Amino acid sequence: MDTLPQELRRTLTFILAGGQGERLKPLTIERAKPAVPFGGAYRIIDFTLSNCIHSGLRKIYVLTQYRARSLEEHIRFGWNFLPRRLQQFIVHRPPHHGKHDAWYKGTADAIYQNIDSIKEDRPAHVVILSGDHIYKMDYGAMLTDHLESGASATIGAVRIPKSEAHQFGVLEVDEQNSVRSFVEKPKENAPEIPGSPGYCLGSMGIYIFEREELIRRLQEDAELGKESSHDFGKDIIPKMIHETSVKVHHFVDPGGNGGDPYWRDVGTIDAYFDSNLDLCSVEPSFNLYDRDWPIYTLWHNDPPAKTVFDDEDGRRAEVVDSLLCPGVVVSGAEVRRSILSNRVFVDERASVQDSILFRGAVIGKGAQVRRAIIDKWTKVPDGAQIGVDLETDRKRFKVTESGIVVVPRKFQFD
Repeated sequence: MDTLPQELRRTLTFILAGGQGERLKPLTIERAKPAVPFGGAYRIIDFTLSNCIHSGLRKIYVLTQYRARSLEEHIRFGWNFLPRRLQQFIVHRPPHHGKHDAWYKGTADAIYQNIDSIKEDRPAHVVILSGDHIYKMDYGAMLTDHLESGASATIGAVRIPKSEAHQFGVLEVDEQNSVRSFVEKPKENAPEIPGSPGYCLGSMGIYIFEREELIRRLQEDAELGKESSHDFGKDIIPKMIHETSVKVHHFVDPGGNGGDPYWRDVGTIDAYFDSNLDLCSVEPSFNLYDRDWPIYTLWHNDPPAKTVFDDEDGRRAEVVDSLLCPGVVVSGAEVRRSILSNRVFVDERASVQDSILFRGAVIGKGAQVRRAIIDKWTKVPDGAQIGVDLETDRKRFKVTESGIVVVPRKFQFD
């Protein structure tokens, strides 16, 4: 569509990034879920922001709330490259600004508290995104669908097996992609995709609205007060379905192979761990090395990663199927199927397997780390064992049912 670049320039984007990430604790004790590191060098929000840049969206508000300092600093220092003089920007927007003096109460309320920006900017369309999912998506393709359909709103949706429907908000659509109903996490009888038995459409929490339609819906929802939970999925969308045209956009991974696209909600420790460790595979489900769709982030001025020692005393650096970020030093140690973030140091004869080490973590001499997540600036003492004796670990750390041990930031060992 020839007019698409112009439409993108007239589009205002809001990224909802205030989530607590309760199921990711202790990783989210001191940071919001979108600020949790992912893939060694990135934060979760980097994937949504990178999608925006590749899609041509240039007016972006990131709505922050819970434990926002780390996230806001990441945006301020890592995402400040758009020229404001050309009315392009990525800025964080916390609650308690303007005439409002309240916390964001829900996804719809967060946008409502920023309604003045919509009225002042007068965008043709408003894109609303979530800042806590891992995926690559061309929002321009979704906007094209929206414009061609003439709908009041369009919802991004991903194809999921019916067996997983209980984890999603599921959309019922007809053969013209019009949304007929919305069911939140159905336990049974989830509506299937027409012509695709055994599969459903899960809402991605991605919306495109016509400006005036959105303003009217937000104002009506705000007037309901405590009668509404002020949520798009629970309140705004179900009401719109019966009153106006709401369409669905089928998510397609840009540059994908035609199969089911990659989209992950890494909202639990197990999901987060599995998605990270998949990056260590020979052919990972998510490609960080895609030159046509790079993921941007705040890059630190760290030296190259380094491995040292291979001598007669048995000290040997051995790294297999792992990601090593700048500043990493593996000093005569073994690292297998693990992700080592910036400035991690693994000392002599230590062993790290199937683990994720955050920035600045230090693994002492002869220590063993198995199926663990070690948060930032934590020093594991010489000879310590993590993930070897889970009963002992449970007395100090969070251990998931699948046996993943999570060591909090700057944990002080006895």
